[in-house]
Amino acid sequence: MRRKLSSSADEDNEGNTANHSPSNHDEKKKTFSTAKYDFKRYSDSLDRRKVEKALAPAQLTADTWTSPTKPPPSTKRSEPLAAAQTEDKMLDVRARQSSRIRSPWSCSLLTLTATVSALLFMLYILHSFVTRQLDCKGCDMYYTRSMFYNFADFDTEHTRFASKYSLHLYREIGFDEDPKVKGVPVLFIPGNAGSYRQARSLASETVQYYYNNVQQNKEALSAGATSIDFFSVDFNEDFTAFHGQTLLDQAEYLNDAVAYILSLYHDPRRSQRDPALPDPSSVILIGHSMGGVAARTMLTMPNYQSNSVNTIITISAPHARSPVSVDSDLVRTYQRINDYWREAYSQKWASDNHLWHVTLISIAGGSLDTTVPSDYASLASLVPSTHGFTVFTSSIPGMWSGADHIQTTWCVQLVRPIARSIFEALDVHRPSQTKTRAERMRVFKRWYLTGIEDTAEKTLPHKEPTTLLTLEDQSNSINPAGKRLVLRTLGRNDKPKAHVLPIPLQGTPGQKKFTFLSNLPLEEGADGGHLDVLFCSVLPLQPGHSAALFSMNIDLSDGRAGSTRLACRNAASDRIALPASYSTSIHPFDKTSPFSYLQYELEDLGEHQFVAVVDKASESTHAWAIAEFSDASESLVSVNTGLQRLVAFGSRFRLPADRPLTTSFEIPALHTSLLAFKLRMGNQVCGDNAELFTPILRQYLSEPHESRYFVNVKEANISLHGIAPFMPPPLRYQAASNGLSLQFWTDPTCGSSIDVSLRVDIGGSIGKLVMRYRTVFAAFPLLIVALVLRKQFKLYDHSGVFVTFMESMDFCFRTSMPLLFLALTVLGISLAASSTATSTVWPSWGTNATESAIDYTKNDLLLGSQDPIFWFLVPMFGLLSASFCVIINYAALGVISFLQIPFRLLALRPTGRRHDPTKKNSMPAFATTSPKRRIITASVLLLLVSTVIPYQFAYLVACIVQIATCVQAFRHAQDNRSAANHNFYNYAHSILILMLCVLPINIPVLVVWIHNLAVHWLTPFSSHHNVLSIMPFILLVETLTSGKMIPRASARLTYITNILFFSLAVYAAVYGITYAYLLHHIVNGVAAWLVALHFSGSDLSLAGLTRILDGDHNNGGDVKKRP
Repeated sequence: MRRKLSSSADEDNEGNTANHSPSNHDEKKKTFSTAKYDFKRYSDSLDRRKVEKALAPAQLTADTWTSPTKPPPSTKRSEPLAAAQTEDKMLDVRARQSSRIRSPWSCSLLTLTATVSALLFMLYILHSFVTRQLDCKGCDMYYTRSMFYNFADFDTEHTRFASKYSLHLYREIGFDEDPKVKGVPVLFIPGNAGSYRQARSLASETVQYYYNNVQQNKEALSAGATSIDFFSVDFNEDFTAFHGQTLLDQAEYLNDAVAYILSLYHDPRRSQRDPALPDPSSVILIGHSMGGVAARTMLTMPNYQSNSVNTIITISAPHARSPVSVDSDLVRTYQRINDYWREAYSQKWASDNHLWHVTLISIAGGSLDTTVPSDYASLASLVPSTHGFTVFTSSIPGMWSGADHIQTTWCVQLVRPIARSIFEALDVHRPSQTKTRAERMRVFKRWYLTGIEDTAEKTLPHKEPTTLLTLEDQSNSINPAGKRLVLRTLGRNDKPKAHVLPIPLQGTPGQKKFTFLSNLPLEEGADGGHLDVLFCSVLPLQPGHSAALFSMNIDLSDGRAGSTRLACRNAASDRIALPASYSTSIHPFDKTSPFSYLQYELEDLGEHQFVAVVDKASESTHAWAIAEFSDASESLVSVNTGLQRLVAFGSRFRLPADRPLTTSFEIPALHTSLLAFKLRMGNQVCGDNAELFTPILRQYLSEPHESRYFVNVKEANISLHGIAPFMPPPLRYQAASNGLSLQFWTDPTCGSSIDVSLRVDIGGSIGKLVMRYRTVFAAFPLLIVALVLRKQFKLYDHSGVFVTFMESMDFCFRTSMPLLFLALTVLGISLAASSTATSTVWPSWGTNATESAIDYTKNDLLLGSQDPIFWFLVPMFGLLSASFCVIINYAALGVISFLQIPFRLLALRPTGRRHDPTKKNSMPAFATTSPKRRIITASVLLLLVSTVIPYQFAYLVACIVQIATCVQAFRHAQDNRSAANHNFYNYAHSILILMLCVLPINIPVLVVWIHNLAVHWLTPFSSHHNVLSIMPFILLVETLTSGKMIPRASARLTYITNILFFSLAVYAAVYGITYAYLLHHIVNGVAAWLVALHFSGSDLSLAGLTRILDGDHNNGGDVKKRP
């Protein structure tokens, strides 16, 4: 440095010797003040007085920084001593300035430690998510030979979306290839980015099941079953989950498609339907993912035809809340749809309910579905149990497995029960083509629920006696009352044998119930298998009349006199399938024949006196059967342990040696979906008797209907989809007893006790946070960035130094972040406590809407937790978001450092001009475009936003421009290490980080717009062309492209800046997850304020606007004096 200054002085002296005319001396003066000083490259000559005048304020305070550059050559000779002193003082000034310039890459030990710790914890969360508490996949692939017919005549005369969407009819090659309609219409609706071809598996199963089974079943045909015309809609893989208007467009098109489909059955040229049957007046809807939401939306649209839809089956559909909240239209559409359904079912009279005839079934895939949280599939807040329910695939008999989001469209174990339930719900003799609502609900419950639920309907009380059982009076086959029946081997006798258990009388103490378990199937009919379970009553019938009154006669008296005749009902229709459990069993969906289980309360058996277990096997088999009457007090145990104690110490209980066949443990406190547990079970010791089966475990919730089975239990992963974050409260209050229940089936003949322990799985619980809180990182990073920017502006307005992003982050780690996290934690605890307190006053369904006080948005705030035990989630996600912001900061720095390389290469490129040794060969710091051009560019962009492009596209452009500005600012700060240049770079860089955090909120809508362009749908979005939503961003970015540093604000304006950034931080934490789209508009308001601060440094006139856009530093560009 000293050598450079001396050399410059020598060169000046030589120049002045050759030419020392006063006319050649160009003197330029610079104003000095306590707020700013600046040494220009071509200023007047330096003397001792000016240097001392400049150094005086620098020695008092280091709060003012500008862009000092190398002093110019002096035009007159200085004395050697004075020149030396001047150089020393200049070096002192530069040393003071360099001491305050901090590299943007630097990071304090505190920030580094917190960031690394958070990153390691985030990796642990992800590792737990992919390795802990995982459900096994048990789905088999379905294969089809499909063909689709496109309805080209469903054109713009029928719908305005004919150029974008299309309608197809499925046909199976080898079964039915005729394009004419002939059966009951069913319409498949694909989901977000889904294909109409996803209907193939389900459509193929309906075709094959009809031609292979239903068509030969006269009883089914007489009951109203017929073939199915399976239609599917091609939405061109629209992104429905990101855009509310797209959801409404699809719903409108679907209503048009339903009207068109129904019109096909009126056209003799298009229909082969039996003229004697009524024409269909409704269509059955099957929706996958967002297709299920579109199906519900149809009924709220103006073009919906009344009663054209009465059955909706949805698969992996997020009914309760929107999967993302980045689009205002989507959030409002969800709210409007859900309010419509809730209001309809809150009516007191059925005539006032427009949805009284509609049944809605929601099928969820469980933990394997990592696309949509299965918690969102719940209908508890939308539909009463009389009109619909939610069931998980692990509950469906025969499937007993979870399924991911796409598997649910082709899983054989799921497709078959859906197809069969649809056939059973049909009644072709009615215009609606379906049975009544109550009958449809019974059908769906029978096919989708386990049958063990408390609400399960038994068919036995409603059946007529069909079997006459004749027993010898002296028979010893009647078990003593209260004794368990155990058959270890069937078929020992050459002829059928009945084992009879007397049914306890009504009112018997202990609330008896009957349970039966066998590894043989139960079937009705004369050739119905090897085992029958009959519920009988004594019938005083004369001989010879049995054949006329009963369809089946079992005579075990050998024609002897004095026999007893029993009129019996077969219990095969109430058979409950349980997964087989042997010592070799691994999964419940293994390819083994399931067990047969029966369960009746004593009230269900009031008309009967005996239970007869009839062994019809003709030869000895390894089959077994167990039947007993047990006390409810022995088979049902309530574990009254609080959630905090469960988490801290777990729970232990014992199955006694004299236990009944099945034992249930209710844990009312365990209802949250954020915790996972590990269950361990001791060995079942049977002694000399070989065990009939190994233990079976069923964990279940009553609402939603979620059951998970574990076979050959030694260890089990317990997790559930109970009370989840952000979920609205149910239509009716759920009693506290509706927590988790554990039901065990153990071999009661072993005579040994079994110890069971339940402990929280911390790793598995941590992994459950991913699906429930993955949208946190769309909001909480803005909380951190807002705090960092608030601190940066506060320091800048106070001292004139705009610190780096990481330096401000370090300040926030020490002060504002802990305080704000503490306040938010207290808020979260109070919200969870109030949610628990108000749950006790929820009204039952059926009250008038005006009497209801249910707040369906009460769980939308903060992290949506409904239990105070999860208070730690707020600081945890705050720390994770801070580390996420650090990653974004260094990623942006890396990109900027990489992109400056082309600028430096251009700066070193030969220009062809004559080399001037007195000038540095470099490109200008910022492009000098005219103000007029900038105004025109901004105006054109705003005009496009108001007409053609959504403002999200303009925002992406603004982000790209801001990156270019940061690249130029970074290069200039590196080349000219001055405080002013670093101030501007730090400011531009922090604004870039803020914009990058808002970018994920705008990207989804932008993706929808680009997709529409790809499918040649040019209709603009009506809700995304507000120029005010992007104008402040454009003005701020255009201002920064000129290199204009924001002026320091007065104390009063500083308060406004602090309040704006603090409000942004609080909103991002409290409302940001549920209403993320508003974050863009709040940051947009902050950008407008920053633009106003830029204008505060110039006259509020057209000339001032020109100077702002032109980046004129000499007119109003000085830093203002602090008042």
